Amino acid sequence: MARDGTARGSNIKVNAGRKSKGLAEKIAEGNPGGRKLKVIDLPEASDLEGVDIPEPSAYIKSKQKASGEFDAEKIYQYTYLWLKEKGCERLVSKHMIEQYAMSVSRLIQCEEAISEYGFLSKHPTTGQACASPFVAMAQNYQKQVNTIWYQIFQVVRENCSTDFSADEADPMEMLLRMRG
Repeated sequence: MARDGTARGSNIKVNAGRKSKGLAEKIAEGNPGGRKLKVIDLPEASDLEGVDIPEPSAYIKSKQKASGEFDAEKIYQYTYLWLKEKGCERLVSKHMIEQYAMSVSRLIQCEEAISEYGFLSKHPTTGQACASPFVAMAQNYQKQVNTIWYQIFQVVRENCSTDFSADEADPMEMLLRMRG
């Protein structure tokens, strides 16, 4: 509140306060708050075609200029199967999974370019050494990957009734296992 009595700005902080517990945590503790737990019961589909993984959009499979392998489709499949294993594949949109897969694939491309060309590049006008643009791009993609992954993981954490460790869902661990 300002001196003249007007309210300026907001005292509400986004993501402030105690974080909510996941469904599995509440079940494990015996529902200490005593409130009814929100469990999403998805209706059974009657006349749907049985498909393990929905077909990703065409841009995920498109040919890339870079000579290396583009892993977006593999990452999409791996992430979708992980969500299906947790019973949350219907709670996360296909579009978000595709965004995650594309961002991870682009991050991998940037890291491969850094490995190939190094951390320094030649300035186009002066010819002097400058920081490689791939480093900044990799940092931006890393931020995107983390943001999207945290959104996906939050849905799983809040809606998965089975207990699992956070290490099991670590995106870097997923990448390392996939590349091998």
